[in-house]
Amino acid sequence: MQETVLTRDEMERRRLAAARELLAGESQASVARKYGVSRTTASRWHRALAENDISSLRRRRATGRPSRLSPEQRAELVAIHAAGPRVWGFDSDRWTTTRLGEVIHRRFGVRYDPDHVGRLMHRLGLRRRREEPAAAQPPAAYPAPAAYPRTTAYPPAVSTT
Repeated sequence: MQETVLTRDEMERRRLAAARELLAGESQASVARKYGVSRTTASRWHRALAENDISSLRRRRATGRPSRLSPEQRAELVAIHAAGPRVWGFDSDRWTTTRLGEVIHRRFGVRYDPDHVGRLMHRLGLRRRREEPAAAQPPAAYPAPAAYPRTTAYPPAVSTT
């Protein structure tokens, strides 16, 4: 069974539809089955409805640590990326996460781990995620495995029954 990834809007629609059914008296177990969630999740939704109202199941803004770069700095970072690494003293035209992280530190005084720089590049549209590599196919020049000569002679198997 392939798992479907829902957007935040789709998850909110699912929660609100389930909430209407819970408020109409539908059991938590049947709501969980119908909407493809665990009974624990349906129970959590039911508890939220009992303690508050349906608005408690609405989508909230995802909080998190605020960015250490301002929107203006992020816009400047896009321009820095477009200008290329040679402008910043590197010897090739290829941006790496380490190089861009170094430039971010030099220009803005903010240090980022190279992994986070990669996520930042992706978020700013400066980098695409790598495609899944194609399944490796054996080169046609090699013979099929059955064509290899057997180099060791094994004694016949002895039955123990």
